[in-house]
Amino acid sequence: MSGETRKWDIRPERPADAAAVEALVSNVFGPGRFAKSAYRLRERVGPEHALSFIAVEDGILRGSIRFWPIFVGVQPALLLGPLAVQADQRGRGIGIELMQRGIEEAKALGHRVILLVGDEPYYARVGFAPLPNSVRFPGPVDRNRILGLALVNGALDALQGNIICRFT
Repeated sequence: MSGETRKWDIRPERPADAAAVEALVSNVFGPGRFAKSAYRLRERVGPEHALSFIAVEDGILRGSIRFWPIFVGVQPALLLGPLAVQADQRGRGIGIELMQRGIEEAKALGHRVILLVGDEPYYARVGFAPLPNSVRFPGPVDRNRILGLALVNGALDALQGNIICRFT
């Protein structure tokens, strides 16, 4: 962030925001997103509504984040994504702040682990690290992009098995 004063607010996503969030995600990731393994996991289950947040600045949606219920083997976990920020707004800290808010709330709600598929240098800024090979994502995924964050000390230590959606 280039010394600029923060001008956006982070707030929970509301049902009335859904169309704008979908438009933002579509603009950021395009139609190819539906073929990705992470999206395939989300097809049959809704996001954790208590963990869906948006960044709004001057009435304009700048970014959004959602978390989805999954299992890793038998252990409940969350799948982060999509994290979407308007292309012309990247580099301002909006995505990092959205993640920090979601992580704080997930921890407060008693969740133990968050997983995602993404670029380690970016997500490491909020604590994500590569997962062991004992965690298996369905479908084609670059193993180096499967990252995890323990919300409870040691929660990643015994993490193993296939990642599947968790119906709530």
